Amino acid sequence: MKLVFGLLLGLTLLASPAFAQRDVQGLNIEGIARAIGKQGELTGEMYKVSFPRSDLSVNVGNVVIKPALALMAWAAFIKSGNNAMTYGDLVLLEGEVNPVISKLGERGLELSALHNHLLHETPRVMFIHFVGRGDEVELAKGLREALALTKSPLGATASAPETKPEIATEIERIIGYQGTMGGDVFHITVPRNDLHVASMGMMIPGSMGMNTPFNFQLDGKNAAINGDFMLRPSELKALRANGIEVASIHNHLLDNEPQLVFMHFWAYGDAVGLAKGLRAALDQTGS
Repeated sequence: MKLVFGLLLGLTLLASPAFAQRDVQGLNIEGIARAIGKQGELTGEMYKVSFPRSDLSVNVGNVVIKPALALMAWAAFIKSGNNAMTYGDLVLLEGEVNPVISKLGERGLELSALHNHLLHETPRVMFIHFVGRGDEVELAKGLREALALTKSPLGATASAPETKPEIATEIERIIGYQGTMGGDVFHITVPRNDLHVASMGMMIPGSMGMNTPFNFQLDGKNAAINGDFMLRPSELKALRANGIEVASIHNHLLDNEPQLVFMHFWAYGDAVGLAKGLRAALDQTGS
């Protein structure tokens, strides 16, 4: 019965208007870049611009948080028919939160979540998820006006190839997925290939935040870890048994199907032990 239901659901999704985006005209990528003031990266049909908050100096105890660990703002764009959708996450100081929310609203961008990603950090940092639909360049202009109310750097970020430390190989073996270095942080992205997410009439690709990212800021044999699990509500399980703190549980979108929640986590300790804790949590999901 489950197999038949799955086949019917798959056929329904394939026949839905949302899947028509695979044959639509491309995004105005250059227009988005000009409007925001920064180039992004194209992955399949999704264009993503990232804004590391390198202007901030954030500490959790004695740990200095690197932007690539937990201070990375971003905006992604996809297109369906004549309309585009944008979805992303902004990293804000407390005093920036409400001015940015007001500006987003003025420009037709909806607030979908306001929450924290870290615990015990100084200064306090908040995160806004936003969604919008319309002309991609106008959406990008609205986002740029919101960013102008913050001190988010918009210049190009110079980067050089980074070598994975030896402990990264052990972490990859435990998690079961390969990772990469970026911003002096080790990143593993775990896909949710069992979930096909739709929102605002469009199918949202996994590369547009519909996955489970694990970030390791390595410190010898220790690591600070941060990221979030994308979960069905029935999959919410405690990470506390493995010494990992739950930082927040919330939604990222407003009208998505299926219903999903995102559980952000934080911990500092033995890198291999924390990787085992994350793997144990993954084993309780469809990942």
